[in-house]
Amino acid sequence: MATDTPTPPAGLREAKKQETRQLISDHATRLFIAQGFERTTIAEIAAAARVAKKTVTNYFARKEDLALDHQEEFAASLARTVADRRPGESALAALRRAFAHAVSTQDPVAGFSGREFAAMVAESPTLSTCLRGLHDQREHRLAQALAEATGTSIDDIGTRTAAGLLGAVHRVLFQRIQELTLAGQPNDRIARTVTTEAGQAFDILEPALSDYATA
Repeated sequence: MATDTPTPPAGLREAKKQETRQLISDHATRLFIAQGFERTTIAEIAAAARVAKKTVTNYFARKEDLALDHQEEFAASLARTVADRRPGESALAALRRAFAHAVSTQDPVAGFSGREFAAMVAESPTLSTCLRGLHDQREHRLAQALAEATGTSIDDIGTRTAAGLLGAVHRVLFQRIQELTLAGQPNDRIARTVTTEAGQAFDILEPALSDYATA
């Protein structure tokens, strides 16, 4: 008499999915660094991870998603910081505090990706374009959060200007971290340099935004 195979618990299934996703991502990153993003195929990644091509595309809809697998976290980061700001804290103060923490922990989302990975992105036209798009997405979500925080519309010129200024500082600092990484500087030295430079960058915005969107 045939018996049904027990269905794995939901938690176990989810853990297995995450394990497979990470396995594919790890092999993809290794291949991208070794032979370049543009020259690496989905078939090669599937073969390296010992899964079917369809499995790869089921987990990652686009090839660039395999390389930049923290896209949602990156795009949402500034808006989330504004939404979670402390009582009496302005948007600028919250973002300044969050960036300082990201630098102290050498967070990859802030740009601490390692020299090989940074070079792989810089040498790929596709990934460079994707990264610019992510910066734009992050600024747009920040504008949405600022509009909600100030009771204005996302089309309000003040909201858009504030988001543009705050987004630009983060974009410049991200690029600075990447620049120093590509120059071969170790993360600890980069963190010290960027901590000082971030202070100067955020100070420029203080006269205009020190009280803006205070919780």
